[in-house]
Amino acid sequence: MGNGVRVLVDTTPDLRSQALAIDLDRVDAILFTHCHADHVMGLDEVRRFNVLQQAAVPCYGDARTLQELRRTFAYIFEPQDEGGGVPRIHLYPVQGPFSIGGETFIPVPVWHGRRAILGFRVRDFAYLTDCSGIPDESWPLLEGLDTLAVDALRHRPHPTHFTVKQALEVSGRLGARRTWLTHICHDLPHAATNATLPAGVELAHDGLVIDI
Repeated sequence: MGNGVRVLVDTTPDLRSQALAIDLDRVDAILFTHCHADHVMGLDEVRRFNVLQQAAVPCYGDARTLQELRRTFAYIFEPQDEGGGVPRIHLYPVQGPFSIGGETFIPVPVWHGRRAILGFRVRDFAYLTDCSGIPDESWPLLEGLDTLAVDALRHRPHPTHFTVKQALEVSGRLGARRTWLTHICHDLPHAATNATLPAGVELAHDGLVIDI
């Protein structure tokens, strides 16, 4: 972000390769959207940031996600007799807006199928991954966006993700200046799909940088 705050959203299985690709050497905090494997299984890589920063990394998520992290990664939280390095993290339950490095982050509840998970807003940017529905109470949290990143898995309906059409409807309702479609699958060839999208909407891609 513009003030140098580095916040990671989820710890995907390829976190190590992604961090190396962009020379990421510091993470001030981690925001967890939910605890599905493709969003958390890189958590062990946080050990490297512990070494570089000589500090634990604060992690934020809803109560269910934090409970599932404690179960899935029990070795992090249980006393270790055999020694060895484990990630050093502190878990903080998200119950409303919170501050990291002077920036205010707003949790945005969304539906991922029948499960309530979190998207996040900071300044005029919102990130809604793994989203199949937005509850009525969350729409006001998304007013006045400049940039939106939103789930758009494919054209065919899916029980737990927006289709491209549904994502475009969300983008149109919010009126964001720029929309990036994320969590896309191989059904959406990049150039061909972009050619069909309205002005201001594009598929996200590896290495994308957004100024907020």
